[in-house]
Amino acid sequence: MILTGQLVDIHQRSIYPAELRIAAGKIASIKALDQAPDRYLLPGFVDAHVHIESSMLVPSEFARLAVVHGTVASVSDPHEIANVLGIPGVEYMIDNGRQVPFKFNFGAPSCVPATTFETAGATIDAAGVAQLLARPDIRYLSEMMNYPGVLHQDPEVWAKIRAAQALGKPIDGHAPGLRGADAQQYIAAGIHTDHECTSYAEALEKIQLGMKILIREGSAAKNFAALIPLLSQYPDHVMFCSDDKHPDDLIVGHINQLVVRALRSGAALFDVLQAACLNPVEHYQLPVGLLRPGDPADLICCRDLEHFEILATYIDGELVAEDGQSRIKRVTVEVVNHFRSDHKNPADFDIPARGTQIRSIVAVDGEIVTQSAVVAAAVREGRIVADPSRDLLQLALVNRYAEAAPALAMIQGFGLREGALASCVGHDSHNIIAVGCDAESICRAVNLVIDQRGGITAVSPNREWVLPLPVAGIMSADDGYTVARQYAGIDQFAKTELGSSLQAPFMTLSFMALLVIPSLKLSDRGLFDGQGFGFTDLFVE
Repeated sequence: MILTGQLVDIHQRSIYPAELRIAAGKIASIKALDQAPDRYLLPGFVDAHVHIESSMLVPSEFARLAVVHGTVASVSDPHEIANVLGIPGVEYMIDNGRQVPFKFNFGAPSCVPATTFETAGATIDAAGVAQLLARPDIRYLSEMMNYPGVLHQDPEVWAKIRAAQALGKPIDGHAPGLRGADAQQYIAAGIHTDHECTSYAEALEKIQLGMKILIREGSAAKNFAALIPLLSQYPDHVMFCSDDKHPDDLIVGHINQLVVRALRSGAALFDVLQAACLNPVEHYQLPVGLLRPGDPADLICCRDLEHFEILATYIDGELVAEDGQSRIKRVTVEVVNHFRSDHKNPADFDIPARGTQIRSIVAVDGEIVTQSAVVAAAVREGRIVADPSRDLLQLALVNRYAEAAPALAMIQGFGLREGALASCVGHDSHNIIAVGCDAESICRAVNLVIDQRGGITAVSPNREWVLPLPVAGIMSADDGYTVARQYAGIDQFAKTELGSSLQAPFMTLSFMALLVIPSLKLSDRGLFDGQGFGFTDLFVE
């Protein structure tokens, strides 16, 4: 196969007319021409950190959507499914991804469960991590969220780090807000990336300490605006990632959106492409081509270098997307799961009043961190109830792996006027998390999730929406485009009918149980203070 166009050489930082000859899936030769068609040939984009599961799609369906936007590869942490199914869950992701022409690069999850303060569906200890790392198709140790374990020399944590170091495999970081001596100690452990920076100052300090910073722009966490100035200063130390991206957003765009946005912010073209294409491949030593003779023929053809309209995407020389249409065919999706929760009753969500002052989680739009507030409780008939007029709602966490009483708390920031939302996508243990205006609505939403053995739901007094997610309780077995439409519908219902003011209410809800992100979150065992790293009481004495 021969392709001609304006070749974008990221290594030499030049653009020139060229002919690419592709044979056996590789770039056989590159020949400079006097002239060539006015289209641009360049390496494909790489998402440097993503949880495929958060798209609610299995890998094969994620690939079908991503290639349309010029993405040819991902650095994928499968710890979501690992928290449900353990090592077999990781193997499921690898096996499903192998069935399509897309370069998934999975890591060995380092924190399953993420903490000892919650109930997950499985555990992967240091021996299990070493077992995974020994596989050639496991390319790195996934984000080390247990930064207190790193700092306090926890033997199990350090055994996982040493297993990766012994094999020369990169170690991903996760250290939100970590600064100063603690950041130095964390980095000295051999952890050299972080995607959790929310401020320029934090990211700059970590770069100066030797880290590489992943600029994240997902469906909930949006840190691009704060961090993009780093790209021009440290182009060798920056990559782009989505981390968590819902299907309706993935249909619209992927890493290509960050490329366009970075250019519009004033960043230089080759700095942007270095972050989007080159740096992830070199840092993680990925088997992804960079448009050199002998490389795999992983490339994209763009109409221009301003809007980056993707005309075609090739992986190993195979045309996988053209003119906005995916050419990857659907594959049969096996359904695997771990779900053992029975129906709940409205009384299970009652909070007996033990005082008048309570701690409230405060959700922050566009972030996965939360704030904490002390507010006056709304009390009715001896129970703490929601007060939508103050945007004070009830939050519930239901164990999906064993019968147990729900954990209950209060939350602000969702803006619901009525009804409730529930989801079995609850990072990272993926228990059922729900937010609502009254116990009855929360109970209905939770029971709908239980009926489907996983999914997301929204209820009003006279209407119900359900998106089933039967694969591990967090992914659909359906066509990705169908799932995206279904998700867009339930998301719009949550906003227009129920009143949520958040950009991505279900994505934000999914992070309200992520204990390793401060400051106040909810475990299935109770309210959790992410700064003190321990449980705290709902009531303030």
